[in-house]
Amino acid sequence: MIDEQDFRRYADEAMSALHRRLTAASDKHDFEADFNAGTLAIEFEEPPAKFVISPNTPVRQLWVSAQSKSFKLDWIESRQAFVLPGKDKTLDELIGEAISDQLGEEVTL
Repeated sequence: MIDEQDFRRYADEAMSALHRRLTAASDKHDFEADFNAGTLAIEFEEPPAKFVISPNTPVRQLWVSAQSKSFKLDWIESRQAFVLPGKDKTLDELIGEAISDQLGEEVTL
């Protein structure tokens, strides 16, 4: 398990980078992304929904709540990314797919 300081740095970098990509994608698609106090929220008007991504420091995971499901991603050093165990999806891939499903159109991050 990575130490707390590294986890916080990796989580902040991953979520900041994702927020930048979401902000760019929101210019073309109907959602808004807000990164505040270490939590990233993605909100949709039609159909209404809210996705939340937040770090869980004690267990060194990023937790994602989207489409009435929860996902727990681990830092994988060899991939230099947070990855969903068993599905081998990175944070960006998972969120891109969830947004695409929510909007019913392809969204690439």
